[in-house]
Amino acid sequence: MRLRIFLLLWIVSLPWSATAEERLLFGFDTPESGRGWQAVNDGVMGGRSDGRFRMTDGGEMEFFGTLSLENNGGFASVRTMGRTLDLKPGDVLVARVKGDGREYAFNVYAGGNRNGYSYRQSFQTKKDEWIDVAFPMDGFTATWRGRVFPNEKLNPAAVTGLGFLLGDKKPGPFKLEVDSIRVGAPETE
Repeated sequence: MRLRIFLLLWIVSLPWSATAEERLLFGFDTPESGRGWQAVNDGVMGGRSDGRFRMTDGGEMEFFGTLSLENNGGFASVRTMGRTLDLKPGDVLVARVKGDGREYAFNVYAGGNRNGYSYRQSFQTKKDEWIDVAFPMDGFTATWRGRVFPNEKLNPAAVTGLGFLLGDKKPGPFKLEVDSIRVGAPETE
């Protein structure tokens, strides 16, 4: 009996984290890691931006190209859709990225969303430096074609896709490397 009490007290005294269960959603260490991802650029609306992606030999996804403001353009994106991510309220998505100093957006997409909203959080990259960027579930704002809908709330359980978007109104070349996307807390260095 004393052993049971001791074990129970020992278990209760362990440092428990209030963060969500850590798990990898996307890693990019093989050429097949890009399956299911696609580039979607302003060409769908007549623009001229050129955004593409590839898997690097170093095990990252590289999102790169040229942003153009010609012909009412101004965005390039890469995304994956159609996969249940089993997200919950309180989860935090963490992307490990190395950028070019530009501001990007991280989007999530809810399946069955008839209105076509993407839920967005912006983030600033540090030129040529790996950083972890945290995106709490309650921090996403609904957008549609550049307009914000603050009363539309994200249901984390309905998220079936995510991606990155550049639309900072600064024409020219860009590059964002993505090492991983996971549920959890940012790494501390």
